[in-house]
Amino acid sequence: MQRKHITEILHYLGEEDLPSGAVNPPLFQTSIFSFKDFDDFSTAISDETNHFLYTRGNNPTVNILEQKLAALEHAERAKLFASGVAAIVSSISAFVQSGDHIVTIKDCYSWTSTYVAKYMARFGVEHTFVEGSDANELEAALRPNTKIIYLESPTTFTFKLQDLTEVASLGRSKGIKTIIDNTWATPIYQNPIDFGVDLVVHSASKYLGGNSDVVGGVVAGSNEDIKRIFEKEFLNTGAVPDPFAAWLILRGIRTLHIRMPVHFQNAMELSRRLQENEAVEYVLYPMLESSDQYSLAKKQMRGGSGLFSFKLKTRDIDRIKRFVNSLKFFRRAVSWGGYESLVSPYAVSHRDPGENVSLIRIHAGLEEIEVLSEDLESAIRSAL
Repeated sequence: MQRKHITEILHYLGEEDLPSGAVNPPLFQTSIFSFKDFDDFSTAISDETNHFLYTRGNNPTVNILEQKLAALEHAERAKLFASGVAAIVSSISAFVQSGDHIVTIKDCYSWTSTYVAKYMARFGVEHTFVEGSDANELEAALRPNTKIIYLESPTTFTFKLQDLTEVASLGRSKGIKTIIDNTWATPIYQNPIDFGVDLVVHSASKYLGGNSDVVGGVVAGSNEDIKRIFEKEFLNTGAVPDPFAAWLILRGIRTLHIRMPVHFQNAMELSRRLQENEAVEYVLYPMLESSDQYSLAKKQMRGGSGLFSFKLKTRDIDRIKRFVNSLKFFRRAVSWGGYESLVSPYAVSHRDPGENVSLIRIHAGLEEIEVLSEDLESAIRSAL
């Protein structure tokens, strides 16, 4: 498949013939589409994958975005969903049935692990969680009925990597579908399909949207796999993205290649400064040279995002609260990927955090680095 330059993808692809010479793609806020005659109507109903019939299936605004997202991920096709969870769920469900088995990563997104461990168990689908850093451990977890290896590299909160080439090769040799959540790195810094992974999912609510004002998800892969997901899951579950949400994401990705280097630069600088702070036990960011997976990170990724974690040298929850509450420019919120900097303590989302009570996740936004650095340093001083 011929690769396109990012400028061509973000500014031209899918926009070659916009109506009335529009520079920006119009918002097709319509639920249905009409036809000039019986035969055209019949053709669309019989092949909804490739026709505009009902926005619950395809929509012109949505499809322009899908073309761009597929090209960004070096995939043949992409499908937009109403949320990242919907994209994850559909990409998994399309390839399993009762009696099958899934292998996935321990530290993956919480709703992914909940879906695999609890929801799918209701329908007789088995699962095994692995750390994932060792391909031998992952291979040992496979069973004759394994149908999916689900990856997330880097992982949530701990930012562990999997060797995508090794895992993809293992999957192909066993006839197992490989799926990865690539939300953290974005297609700007990592293209899993280039390493042989079958399907790539994203929470478009994060870096793709980039403004914390939209919820969406996407799956990218081969024409065959996306057609299967579209017909088996998307149409049957109604996880349809609103055209306006697609338009917002389309607007957001125009600047993706500009925003990501700033997130990366800010995260690297904050990580390095925190490493030097005597009150910090360690920092988890795979692009740091001190990371034990740095060589793998450099092999698979061209850069990193703004998301990382660090652990304070305390196990006192009151001190953790004081640190979090002292921050002025880091907002206390879930999610990440917008222009703003965020803080999310492990202890907020885990009732029994144990040794991870002082683990803090940071999203480095687009603010000035000195403002962010001083905010973190000041909050640490006030708490510890």
